Amino acid sequence: MTRILIVEDDIDIRGLLARGLEAEGFEVGTAACVDEALKAAHDPAPGAVLLDINLPDGSGHDICRSLREGGFPGAILFLSARDEIRDRAEGLALGADDYIIKPFEFDELVARLRTHLMRREQAEAPRSRITVGKLMLDLETRQASCGEASARLTPREADLLGMLMENIGKPVSRADIFDRLWASQGGLSLNVVDVYIGYLRSKMADFVRYGGPGLVTVRGKGFMLELRGPDFRQ
Repeated sequence: MTRILIVEDDIDIRGLLARGLEAEGFEVGTAACVDEALKAAHDPAPGAVLLDINLPDGSGHDICRSLREGGFPGAILFLSARDEIRDRAEGLALGADDYIIKPFEFDELVARLRTHLMRREQAEAPRSRITVGKLMLDLETRQASCGEASARLTPREADLLGMLMENIGKPVSRADIFDRLWASQGGLSLNVVDVYIGYLRSKMADFVRYGGPGLVTVRGKGFMLELRGPDFRQ
């Protein structure tokens, strides 16, 4: 159950938000001032903080700044009646994920809160698969597949394919590939990139028949995965 910390000095608003979020399945903690908020944000750390700006002993800006400087990984959403563009810009510049102007619709708040929680969760979770069009690479098993075709890759081939998939449609230079995958090993030259491109191209040859991307050489720029038709350009 995700814990949400509500920082709001208005007891009525604080209570309404707490009851509403609990009804939505969240665990809720509350604070009415800066000091309470900073203590509640660390034991245990909530998944998100809903921050009012005007507080009796300081500002929600102080809380946001302190949390981000301390490495707080959760979502921070300002809930404020201040509706000037400079107010919103300042809140976001301090590291907030969102700035919602009071009065607001509770359903919209919950929807935006869930969106930010999901984005944070996805960003923190280690990726086990990369998908580009019909091509899928399982980073744990190093299995690449497209339609009915599949290929088992070596660790270095999987790293190379993953790098190209992350840059789909954009050429990646030999130098960039070498720096990321081989520079730390020493004693190797840029030619190792061409060797492994050849290995990968051979293993991916059947993928194009099932609508997979082609591994192409872009003259003077490097190598690129290109989403295209059944033809395959070497």
